[in-house]
Amino acid sequence: MHELSITKDILDIVLRYVRRHNVTEVKKISLEIGALSDLEEEWIRRYFATLAKGSAAASATIEVTKLPFRFLCEDCLEDFQAELSADSAPACPRCGSSRIRMTSGAEYTVKSMEAL
Repeated sequence: MHELSITKDILDIVLRYVRRHNVTEVKKISLEIGALSDLEEEWIRRYFATLAKGSAAASATIEVTKLPFRFLCEDCLEDFQAELSADSAPACPRCGSSRIRMTSGAEYTVKSMEAL
């Protein structure tokens, strides 16, 4: 159900852009959603269609790109992609260190919009 509040946030961002730039119609909204997020694309699309009725974004399509988990090694500064599992924590592929921090995978971002 948290898709509803996040979709409201997305629509707010889009409508602020619409007002600032005198946009008459939003055609497409491109979102980036991190792999850690459990947001369901289908629910985002459904909620958006309902919430955007009567606005410049009413006919916009939603395009979602899933972002992988990315980590930074605190020891050798290697930036790498890895999967998370309940069985083991990721380690740096260069030096083997477990002193790593996630740099991507939990975010959601309005990446771009196509508008008239």
